[in-house]
Amino acid sequence: MKRISLLLCLGSMIVFSCNNEGKDPVEKADSANKEARTDTTTMAPAPDAGTSTFLVDAANSGMAEVALSRLALEKSSNTSVKRFADMMVSGHSAVNDQVKEIAVRKNVVLPSDVSEENKKKADDLMKKSGKDFDKEYIDVMIKDHEKAIDLFEKASNNVKDAEVISFATNTLPNLRSHLDSIKVIKKNWK
Repeated sequence: MKRISLLLCLGSMIVFSCNNEGKDPVEKADSANKEARTDTTTMAPAPDAGTSTFLVDAANSGMAEVALSRLALEKSSNTSVKRFADMMVSGHSAVNDQVKEIAVRKNVVLPSDVSEENKKKADDLMKKSGKDFDKEYIDVMIKDHEKAIDLFEKASNNVKDAEVISFATNTLPNLRSHLDSIKVIKKNWK
């Protein structure tokens, strides 16, 4: 009997994997979480849609911030940009770890990589150098932090899970501080 259950489980994993080939990593995670919410055969409780969507989007955003900022540490020659990028790598890496820990407790599948949209941002930035790179990185950081703040504000107001609400609410001041910092760099840009 155990052997049959194991085979059924492996078979469903293979089917699920094949159905997700070529999909964006965020779409794969969202699909897995949706399937978990509708699967009545598992014993683990599935999180509500708002919780899983927020954690997937927060993971995608955080991974992108770290990747783009590591690129800035390599390519930028501007001291302010490098200092900001270093702050992003350490700050967002810590937040990413928190997202992973919460996702494990809430049975949420996170993306294995950043979205195709964020990969394109990195590819576009990779093609730039010097002041063109710095200017584009600054602009991307402003837009991305505005989006992240919106994401975390909505989660703190709309998600049902108390732990996730607390995490989102407690992370917002740092995101706002990052946005303020990068805006100052842009204002002083030469």
